[in-house]
Amino acid sequence: MKIGVFCSGGDAPGMNACIRAIVRSAVSQGHEVVGIMRGYQGILDEAFYSTQDGNVQLMMRSVSGISMLGGTVLHSSRCPDFQTEEGMRRAAEILKKHHFDAIIPIGGNGTLSGAHEFRQFWDGKIVGCPGTIDNDLCGTDYTIGFHTAVQTAVEAVDKLRDTAHSHDRMFIIELMGRHCGYITLYTAIAAGCEIACIPEKTLKTEEMIEKLHELKRAGKDSIIMAVAEGYLEGVLSLQKKLEAAGCPFPIRVVVLGHLLRGGAPVAEDRILATLLGYHAVKAVLQGQTDVMAGITCNSPKLFPLEEVIKDHRQVPDYMVELLKVVSK
Repeated sequence: MKIGVFCSGGDAPGMNACIRAIVRSAVSQGHEVVGIMRGYQGILDEAFYSTQDGNVQLMMRSVSGISMLGGTVLHSSRCPDFQTEEGMRRAAEILKKHHFDAIIPIGGNGTLSGAHEFRQFWDGKIVGCPGTIDNDLCGTDYTIGFHTAVQTAVEAVDKLRDTAHSHDRMFIIELMGRHCGYITLYTAIAAGCEIACIPEKTLKTEEMIEKLHELKRAGKDSIIMAVAEGYLEGVLSLQKKLEAAGCPFPIRVVVLGHLLRGGAPVAEDRILATLLGYHAVKAVLQGQTDVMAGITCNSPKLFPLEEVIKDHRQVPDYMVELLKVVSK
């Protein structure tokens, strides 16, 4: 069997560990793996990863030492052409031309939505792996890259806390997460932030101001507010609203942005990515298709892509309540 693997959409720490697991799981059982460069665009461009000797087939040694690397050795991109019927038909023809039997896309909601639609145009096996720092996919407790993104954010917040304390300031820190507050909420809990603003739970400006005054009266001389990028109109707008409402602290804004995507994956992401890559290959060899390899309650599971992409995973209410309690 010939299996194509690629990464699509935003990169996430741990993608390389997933690639490594896919290659070694398949090759060890006598199957062929080809790396497709730059996601769906790479299919349309017929761009395949090749070793120094020009071999496009990934072997055991081809993926040595990549688990600890951030980003993806296969590169990634977003491909508007693949979102069209014409583009999908052309991609199917190219995969048939090169005799692919299956593909394993690694990515987030957009990547897996494309994979689900693509099944209408290509009869090969499609098994996805959840690679996104947002942790917003249904069908898995955690996505590849989430743990590393939170660790990176926590380290940044810890450093900003020093400056906030030194100058009696409040920092509003914007974290990635357009539709999902997982990174923001987990970072806030781990880094001891006083307030977290996430898309799922909108706070009134009056509520924030009241809490900030309470913290000031309690002796707090600095504040860290973690805000998801998808929260209302953005951090600059939030800053203006708080200042106009009488915030008792001088405010500075820091946008961490794409910083959260980079860096070597932490152990949790390396292990998760390896498990999911192995599980994806196992699913392909068992004849499964139109599914995603996920993990729930520490056990690997397969979920239909239709179920995975139909909604964004919501943060649990008990974690929101936890932050309210420990940030008082």
